[in-house]
Amino acid sequence: MWNPVGHDAAPETPATHQAPTPVVPVRLRVDGVHRVLWLKLEEYNPYGSLKGRTALALWQDVATRIDPRLGLIESTSGNLGLALAAIAAAHRVPFTAVVDPRISASLLRDVRALGARVVTVDTPDGAGGYLLNRLTYIEERLRHEPGLVWPNQYTNDANPGAHASWTAPELHRQTGEGPLSVLVAVSTGGTLAGFRRFAAETRADWELVGVDVVGSAALGGTVGRRVLSGIGASRPSSFLPHGHRPTLHITPQEAVSTCLWLHRAAGLKVGSSSGALVAAALRLFRTSRERTSAACLCPDGAGRYADTVYSAAWRRAHGIADIGVGRGVDVVDPEARPRPGADPAGPDAGPGPAVGAGGTDARQVPS
Repeated sequence: MWNPVGHDAAPETPATHQAPTPVVPVRLRVDGVHRVLWLKLEEYNPYGSLKGRTALALWQDVATRIDPRLGLIESTSGNLGLALAAIAAAHRVPFTAVVDPRISASLLRDVRALGARVVTVDTPDGAGGYLLNRLTYIEERLRHEPGLVWPNQYTNDANPGAHASWTAPELHRQTGEGPLSVLVAVSTGGTLAGFRRFAAETRADWELVGVDVVGSAALGGTVGRRVLSGIGASRPSSFLPHGHRPTLHITPQEAVSTCLWLHRAAGLKVGSSSGALVAAALRLFRTSRERTSAACLCPDGAGRYADTVYSAAWRRAHGIADIGVGRGVDVVDPEARPRPGADPAGPDAGPGPAVGAGGTDARQVPS
């Protein structure tokens, strides 16, 4: 699939080989109005998250520059690090993941199991997180090891390029041509920037909504303490220097409560960024009776959050209580849930009546 380091042949497009991730419809009645919430489940990517797409694009961009003795280094909250660790291991080159204490324990174990070196930066950066100090560490390493390659997910155009040419058109094919609110979570801003590029070039009839967390500066917000990993940032996105409108900022309580509610009400377990997206979608539904469908690009699943979002002890330690985000919301079709024990290897595996590569009419609202 991918050319080995130093190979001169033209690289292939990842979408050529990878099946689409499924889209699951969750039919709701919000304050008495029927809506459809489409969840695109990126946990069904080969590397278990949306960041697998980014990692493939970054690898393709830097592969010919990698010294097999020195390898590459990247700052990561977890998912990108796991994907890059797998790709580097497949090509037998060293990889260093620069993380912080908020990384999931299970993700940390998996990254190490792939042979990656893990460096944990545990000094807060004064902007609500650890990102700025993670980047400082990488810059110091590069000064001492100039042959070390940093793909730099924060500024490399391969990041938004992957989503403009791959993720966004895939979702568009799956959900059809009509009007749709599309919600994208933000950390580096690469995914949202890629979706903006696709929508501008194709004139897709999308209301593109950025979703960030309170305390994040990714889209120009005021920095503050953040406890969720994988969403938000300590500095503005390089890909979206002027921010994005509309953007909704979600609290940790909203995101986590939505994860718990979605599991209880629809049998779906998702990660914290996905919880923030669904919380934002419910907020949009409540503000407009005319907004009848929304799609959430869910970055990963619940498996990497067993020791955080889905741990009562972790929630107590961080003062996060279930605030009842599902009040006034009924799940009309509870059958749209993943089948227990489903194999996530194929486009139609897992979630029940999921939309695969063939597409469907995403605009049909239950009667």
